Amino acid sequence: MKAMKAWMRRAAHGLRGDVGMTTSEYAVGTIAACGFAAVLYKVVTSGAVSSALQSVVERALNVQF
Repeated sequence: MKAMKAWMRRAAHGLRGDVGMTTSEYAVGTIAACGFAAVLYKVVTSGAVSSALQSVVERALNVQF
């Protein structure tokens, strides 16, 4: 019984070991998010995507009711 309690205590401690992110994980996540935002900005502001978005907006504004 004592061995079982010790095992359960160790198992519960293992579950609580990594609760949150460390500073380095935040830094890597922030850099990845900034990189993704830069790529997305380049794609959205490219000529083909920009003209496609403009045509979609123009068609939406010219809808006949």
